[in-house]
Amino acid sequence: WWLGCCETGGVLMMYYAVQLASAFAGSLGFALLFHVRREKLLLASLGGLLAWGVYLLMGWASDQDVVRYFAASVVLTVYAEVLARLVKCPATLFLVTASVPLIPGGSLYRTMQYFMESNLDAFSSQALTTVLLAVSIAVGMLFPTSIFQLIRRLRLIPASEKPWRKKG
Repeated sequence: WWLGCCETGGVLMMYYAVQLASAFAGSLGFALLFHVRREKLLLASLGGLLAWGVYLLMGWASDQDVVRYFAASVVLTVYAEVLARLVKCPATLFLVTASVPLIPGGSLYRTMQYFMESNLDAFSSQALTTVLLAVSIAVGMLFPTSIFQLIRRLRLIPASEKPWRKKG
């Protein structure tokens, strides 16, 4: 019993390790394609690994892909925004390359496959799923970016013009 459990756990761990390595490699490939500087390649690639790792971890909390993609894109965006400030470069550099593992390519492929097969029921269902995944990624990136922008703008306002601060 115990050995069988460990074998299954080992196979599962290998399955996750391959997925994480693929996410890293995919992000690295796009970072190279976009001519990211050598000193930032590792950071950009680790973002993809982080995003996919959050997606996998969220599988324990929710079986809904929309929730998993949303959480992964929120964490990825916070990673990109924080790293951009630390390394002093645009957050887009990390956000674009590291979001590659989150692209719902399989879902889009199935959507087109059902369309080409004239299976309209499956096509409409899969198309809705694909759109929901894309929207969850976009909204997951929008919230942290907006919060970081708001914080940045509030810091630019002189203290004398902040009405919520007490004078005296």
